[in-house]
Amino acid sequence: MGRVTRRAFTVAALSTLAVTPGAAAAPQPPGASTEARQRRAAVTEMRGMWLATVNNRDWPSRTGLSTARQRGELTALLDAAVRRRLTTVMFQVRPAADALWPSPYEPWSQFLTGTQGKDPGWDPLGTAVKEAHARGLQLHAWFNPYRVALHADPSRLAASHPARKHPDWVVSYGGQLYYNPGLPEVRAFVQKAMLDAVRRYPVDGVHFDDYFYPYPVAGHSFDDAAAYRRHGAGFASRAAWRRDNIDRLVRETAAGIRRIRPGARFGISPFGVWRNASTDQRGSATRAGIEAYDDLYADTRRWVREGWVDYIVPQLYWSIGQSAADYATLVPWWAKVARGSRTQLYVGEALYRAGDASQGAAWRDPDELSRHLTLAKKYPQVRGHVFFAAKEVAADPAGAMARVVADHYRQSAKPPL
Repeated sequence: MGRVTRRAFTVAALSTLAVTPGAAAAPQPPGASTEARQRRAAVTEMRGMWLATVNNRDWPSRTGLSTARQRGELTALLDAAVRRRLTTVMFQVRPAADALWPSPYEPWSQFLTGTQGKDPGWDPLGTAVKEAHARGLQLHAWFNPYRVALHADPSRLAASHPARKHPDWVVSYGGQLYYNPGLPEVRAFVQKAMLDAVRRYPVDGVHFDDYFYPYPVAGHSFDDAAAYRRHGAGFASRAAWRRDNIDRLVRETAAGIRRIRPGARFGISPFGVWRNASTDQRGSATRAGIEAYDDLYADTRRWVREGWVDYIVPQLYWSIGQSAADYATLVPWWAKVARGSRTQLYVGEALYRAGDASQGAAWRDPDELSRHLTLAKKYPQVRGHVFFAAKEVAADPAGAMARVVADHYRQSAKPPL
């Protein structure tokens, strides 16, 4: 997910307070039994929000703010999570092969100061972990593994950027720059860069979004032919080799997290459709124009069935009744995939669409998201929800988040372990 506008959102559209661990429980009604109080206190579910930093989507509101202003905006969003009785924040700390902590491997993010590589004078990730934990929130460090830049000009990168030192690692595609997932040295480097943050900070989790190989762009091809010739022997097709590259990233990252910080959980929020049933009988009864398996080379179903990830958050950003990809179809499909696996299932929710008339009639109704949670409760495999994104959690312009809280989050909760 990455994110003034997620490409996933656009393509999909075209193709068709304190609820925190340790916080005080909600007041009990007079005469409530001890057993009833214990039941109420025992609620365990994911209630999360994504806090996106790419292109200053959620934070900071613009580049170049003072340290005090940046800190204030960050803690205000954490406070909003507490007010909404959430438990977890997915904080985007590596939006584009850069860093929101003093990384020895990659430059400071341009979204802080306006200049890539410029020290902002403080440690946003370290501060976020400390302030989240002080509020009883969990903090998952959110990384984008392969995106290098939202433009296609390597000369605009910081002089020290690894992509400038290793131009052979980079593929220009659709007006952006990406690391080539087919190069073992790239896979090793991005893991080293990401795991540095896991080693330095007591994060509660590590989170990937939906970007692996880039979303298709009409008229463009991702030029990894040389890497395929060099490393693709033994695979039936380039597509199978690409999927193996992403599978390796997932497995190796999981192993690295277990080695460095065994208590941290590893999760991924993929595009919501693995494959349409018309492509694969195991797929969902959808007609999505994008399929994660075929277009992003992300075998998301396998990651769950094999237990490679601790949790998965498919981005089910469609309304109930949407013709090409119905929320009411995809929730039971994912529940069936998760059944019997060790991977916990949460649902990614499109809070950002609520009240937006351009998104269709269903989203003009502020009750749409609340109905999502009501429907998902029918499936015991669904252990919670994550909302995109923090700005809307705080401002709630359509009142949809307030409806969710009133209907579903009236008592405190603990995040799943």
